[in-house]
Amino acid sequence: MTPTRSSYDVVIVGGGHNGLVAAAYLARAGRSVLLLERQSHTGGAAVSERPFPGVDARVSRYSYLVSLLPASIVRDLGLRFQTRRRRISSYTPVGDGGLLVDTGSEARTRASFERLTGSDRDFEAWRRFYASTGQLARRVFPTLTEPLPTRTELRRVVADDALWEAVFERPLGETIEATFTDDTVRGVVFTDALIGTFTHAHDPSLRQNRCFLYHVIGGGTGDWDVPVGGMGALTDALADAARAAGAELVTNRAVTGVDSDGAAAEVRFEGGTVGARHVLVNAAPHELARLLGGAEEPKPEGSQMKLNMVLRRLPRLRDAAVDPAEAFAGTFHIAESYARLEQSYREAEAGRIPSAPPSEIYCHTLTDPSILSADVAARGMHTLTLFGLHTPARLFGDDPDAARAAVAKALLAQLDQVLAEPIAECLARDADGVPCLEVKSPLDLEREVGLPGGHIFHRDLAFPYRADDSETDPAGRWGVATGVRNVFLCGSGAVRGGGVSGIPGHNAARAVLES
Repeated sequence: MTPTRSSYDVVIVGGGHNGLVAAAYLARAGRSVLLLERQSHTGGAAVSERPFPGVDARVSRYSYLVSLLPASIVRDLGLRFQTRRRRISSYTPVGDGGLLVDTGSEARTRASFERLTGSDRDFEAWRRFYASTGQLARRVFPTLTEPLPTRTELRRVVADDALWEAVFERPLGETIEATFTDDTVRGVVFTDALIGTFTHAHDPSLRQNRCFLYHVIGGGTGDWDVPVGGMGALTDALADAARAAGAELVTNRAVTGVDSDGAAAEVRFEGGTVGARHVLVNAAPHELARLLGGAEEPKPEGSQMKLNMVLRRLPRLRDAAVDPAEAFAGTFHIAESYARLEQSYREAEAGRIPSAPPSEIYCHTLTDPSILSADVAARGMHTLTLFGLHTPARLFGDDPDAARAAVAKALLAQLDQVLAEPIAECLARDADGVPCLEVKSPLDLEREVGLPGGHIFHRDLAFPYRADDSETDPAGRWGVATGVRNVFLCGSGAVRGGGVSGIPGHNAARAVLES
């Protein structure tokens, strides 16, 4: 397929979920819209695929859970898309026991804390702490699809000086250490500050705080939900909505450059050139700098490994008191005590594979078995996703293949330490007899889905406000400015970007409509 016109109101570079959101909103508003995608399909990192020959399981290959997607976007675009809440928030194995957080039973969660720590002190601290983050979520999340507030305006929205200080002003480690005493409990809290972010608890830049904020405010609840049908169900629905509204979605067309005088733009792609009044870039700022031909932005550094697995059955745990079907139903923490997280960060920062690399696992099929064929589900098979932390791109530079294998081996070894049997014995095998295990390093993410340095947020997250004295043109008001008047960011690198949210796409569309 090729573009049908020589010029459009809006050209969107990149067909990930945010680009599709922007395309749908703008086409519904009557704008002529062209979306150009370099791959053979839309969806970007939010796709479902069958990576294992002969095994009918649609794995969310890259991104895998939903927290930040506003219900308003689903309603506005008429998407046939649902998520399901997980009752078990998390399970953290410790020796032959563990900490189970069951959102459906406060008494059960309290008892689990008491068995781990010997008292209910940390449980009561946990309740107070997450009551505060719940308040933060209810107040801040609705602002993400409104014009970007100033710092002073957002502080007024939060309306709690102590909470503002803890989240927006002081390193998160100070709050965690003042609030909780147990090393495991501290680690479980701190992991929300590390997903996709390479940092430590006392980082003065507050990268950890910014990551933590976005992880606890999603949906106004902080819940991380399972996409029914897999992540591809969302992006397929978005593509359908964009096409139905009249947007043109053209795949297999890599954009090679963007020229703009601030009033009109020209977008060059493989096979042609097209004009535009506005250009929305659903790619990282590092990539945008290349497209504009200006000074190169420093490449960000991703910090995670992703291991996709299909199991013939769930593994048995060392903790015989917990059913694996419950333990794996929420977030399953491995080697994520507070002290271990710090040690792993220091080792990785020095360019060494962590001696006990931390990770967390989730099982899609315990909440939503629809991604399995009837035959596969009937055989008791499951998918597992392991997300490794503190495995930055710098570890993979000299020999990427050898480093990928070494890091994956270390991560699986840590998993085996909390199981009653090796995970390898539970892996299903594909049609060729090969174990169903797929490994993605930060460099793989850069090559396959265009994430520079493998950074899943395109660059470090930003607090969701603008400076009190900032400009108030439409791009600045919506947090999508690039420095070029008619070129906007609409991906995760925008202010209020990161995660599967559609928020940058929504906000870029609003900026266009106000221009």
